Amino acid sequence: MKIVMAIIKPFKLDEVRDALSSIGVAGLTVTEVKGYGRQKGHTEVYRGTEYAVSFLPKLKIEVAVPSEMTPRVIEAIQSSAKTGQIGDGKIFVYTLDSAVRVRTGEVDTEAL
Repeated sequence: MKIVMAIIKPFKLDEVRDALSSIGVAGLTVTEVKGYGRQKGHTEVYRGTEYAVSFLPKLKIEVAVPSEMTPRVIEAIQSSAKTGQIGDGKIFVYTLDSAVRVRTGEVDTEAL
């Protein structure tokens, strides 16, 4: 089992969710986060004063999937979150040792 974690632009959430649903992903977790990468934020002008916005709003999506489904999940996120502009995000994959569904006690892939 794997956890696929993606950091994406907030306005791409619906497209990513639809892409994941279309390949059979049953659920996901979304967290509002702030951060920066190579773009190092940007500057804005507010009431005539320029200031730096160091941390940009992003969404973190986490999806637990069986290992064999991981490449399809990565492709679905990448193709639906891409704008071609800087700050499109990143995708990280890490191993999930165990999962338990609290309600039923199902474990591992049955719990996903």
